[in-house]
Amino acid sequence: MQSTQSLRFSRKDPKKFFKTLNLRVNNYFKEKKIKKTGDWKLYLKTFIMLTLFIAPYCLLYILDISLWYKLPICMLMGIGMAGVGMNVMHDGNHGSFSKHSWVNKLMGSSIYILAGNVFNWKVQHNVLHHTFTNIHGHDEDLEAGRILRFSRHAKWFPHHKFQHLYSVFLYGLLTINWAIFTDFQQMKRYTTKKLSYLNSKRPSLQWIGLIISKIVYFLIWIVMPIIFLNAPWWAIIIGFIAMHYTAGLILSIVFQLAHVIEEAEMPKPDSSGTMKNTWAIHQLLTTVNFSTKNSFINWFTGGLNHQIEHHIFPHISHIHYSNISVIVKKTAQEFNLPYNEYETTRSALFSHFRFLKKMGVQPS
Repeated sequence: MQSTQSLRFSRKDPKKFFKTLNLRVNNYFKEKKIKKTGDWKLYLKTFIMLTLFIAPYCLLYILDISLWYKLPICMLMGIGMAGVGMNVMHDGNHGSFSKHSWVNKLMGSSIYILAGNVFNWKVQHNVLHHTFTNIHGHDEDLEAGRILRFSRHAKWFPHHKFQHLYSVFLYGLLTINWAIFTDFQQMKRYTTKKLSYLNSKRPSLQWIGLIISKIVYFLIWIVMPIIFLNAPWWAIIIGFIAMHYTAGLILSIVFQLAHVIEEAEMPKPDSSGTMKNTWAIHQLLTTVNFSTKNSFINWFTGGLNHQIEHHIFPHISHIHYSNISVIVKKTAQEFNLPYNEYETTRSALFSHFRFLKKMGVQPS
């Protein structure tokens, strides 16, 4: 990852797009007399998602059934795991779950039962991804090593010709890789580069917290089931992988449909390190919505299908995105700016894999 200190966004916005949009969105909340954070609908969803994740885990200890019947239960945990990540952890770590900081911290800490780490997630997601969206070398969400090529600015390898075929099988490995390898790699990288965020702890405490949380996590999800469940160790490992693979596949696809897709631009700064557009306009150009009329997708993905609204207003809870999207879309159109969206999840998926195929072509 390149240094982010020399990269800056243009300040030229003569028509004052973001100022106008921000005023309109703020007026919406004032007129409705509602808070920008979550309400009872989010609290109810939190209960449902945590139940969907934890209840199946408890059932594995209670039910005396065949191992083959327990496998779908593990996959159900994976669905709950993804649901907690998108709806609870995400809003919590953006500070949009509640007006109370301790509630946000508690909800954000749910990442530990998902095998993640708050410090790493906030640096990668809040700092790097939300600031430098789709900028190669700065937004780590575009980094996939040599396995996948998500940007025309990334180096091409011959195996990329087939990435539109094999990529979906790798997407399921997202969270298990996160649990075993990525957190340690990120912690080393971020502390070495002295990347942090407001009120983050010193590196030594971050390392201690990471190691302790990983030990506790694997005790709960691997060691305890091996000891107390009437199942061989290999069956426990298969169930663990099934849970993670299900969650990883869901999360990867939702993330990819927002940025690694045909309509999303991947601009580079000029020779002075300055981006062509302001930060807010950059978000419009690099972000895409999908299936926003689908009530279930809106509910289950935690509004991550309203990625435009989320990127411009990350401190507003996702439960408001459907309503403020009307304001965002109208304002973008008034300023002759793009508002990229796909009507269905299917059309967005097709676009994503077409884009992967295009990125797999050897550059001339």
